[in-house]
Amino acid sequence: MNDSIYTIIPPIVAILVAIWRKSAIQALVVGLVLTYFMSSNFAPLTSVSAMTTGVIDVATSTYNQRIIIFSLLIGAVLALVNASGGVAGFINALNKKHWVDNDRKAAMVPTLIGSSIFTDTNLSMFTAGLASQSIFDKYKLSRARLAFILDSTCSPISILLLINGWGAYILGLLDGYNLSDEVGVLISTIGYNFYPIIVICVVYYTALSGRVFGPLKAASSKVESKFEQNDTIGKARYLVIPMLGIIFITLGLLYYTGDGDLRRGSGSFSVLWAVVTSYLVLVLMLLLDKVFSIKHLLTHSLKGIKNLVPAVAVLVLSFAFGDAVKAFGTGTYVSGLMSSEVSMLWIAPLLFITAGIMAFATGTSWGTFAILFPIALPIALQTGIEPAFLLAAVLGGGVFGDHASPISDSTIVASIASGCDHIEHVKTQLPYCLVIAAISLLLYVVVGSFII
Repeated sequence: MNDSIYTIIPPIVAILVAIWRKSAIQALVVGLVLTYFMSSNFAPLTSVSAMTTGVIDVATSTYNQRIIIFSLLIGAVLALVNASGGVAGFINALNKKHWVDNDRKAAMVPTLIGSSIFTDTNLSMFTAGLASQSIFDKYKLSRARLAFILDSTCSPISILLLINGWGAYILGLLDGYNLSDEVGVLISTIGYNFYPIIVICVVYYTALSGRVFGPLKAASSKVESKFEQNDTIGKARYLVIPMLGIIFITLGLLYYTGDGDLRRGSGSFSVLWAVVTSYLVLVLMLLLDKVFSIKHLLTHSLKGIKNLVPAVAVLVLSFAFGDAVKAFGTGTYVSGLMSSEVSMLWIAPLLFITAGIMAFATGTSWGTFAILFPIALPIALQTGIEPAFLLAAVLGGGVFGDHASPISDSTIVASIASGCDHIEHVKTQLPYCLVIAAISLLLYVVVGSFII
């Protein structure tokens, strides 16, 4: 059954359940159970045992543990910033300086923050979301629009400005193919990576013009954030210092763990300790300013952590599901669709479509890159097509599928960081993803006709 057409059933079922039940947790649980049952030929004891082991492996992975702790601690930071009046103070400071005095300038806040942080996608979304939720509420901008901006500036920016873990990972995938200049090939993919380029342009257009289309225009934005609204106007530094601290400490630790190379630093380690440090600094500020007692600090922190437990459960399930479908052979089967001979002009568009389907079905672009790079590079070397052109099609298609997928961790994190209902975020963003993907596909055909 592995590596056959049946391997696409669990992802499809998970996506249908997500749309039907409007619950990411239910969808991931159903997909996870179905994957393990199918992979073990529906033997109940074997399936349950394998699934339990898989979930435990995910939860005990050092990388995943860092992400889990980081996500929970972000809840504590959010709760303290809100309860202390830091968000209200930040908005008040922006108003006094007339930096944000209308809805378009409000939309530019997460856009600029999100497109400035390209070292870590989760850091980008949480930082921009932390600074923007109340601003969007004040100017009556939907949380769905905020989720769209966050989701559309994290992975697209990270795949274009490759001074991050993405760059190091892709360089590793290029090793062993006798390329004369691997870094040069990586840099050359930027100009051909149409999907993220167009997405970034659309985000800036949306923010500057104030215009949105499709379901996003009528979004009611059921707010999922459970943090109580606080009208107390505290000091802006209660938000600004933790936010800047997370950014600069992450950069410093990436530089340190990468031995002077930001691209090779440990993203999970850097972000975790940046958040821990910023949380402790925030606690110290609130104690010194006598805003809260130690008891109240603990109460607010635990409440914030508790609020994000369901979201973290979704993350753990998405990691487990991604591992399960990878082992089941879903990606291998989809990539096998590339085996038939096609015209050279259609190789890049077909790679883009295949990468998009794989990332959408599995919820991960990185796994897609790992499977399709060994297909795209040999094709490029054998046919004489510029390697950067075909690799860009894989990268863009992977980002498209990840961007559109309801089971992608980046889509889930964008919903968490914006406080938007997850299914609403998926429904309002999907039309943008599909239209931009269609334009990108057309560009691969047009550009390919000139360079092939």
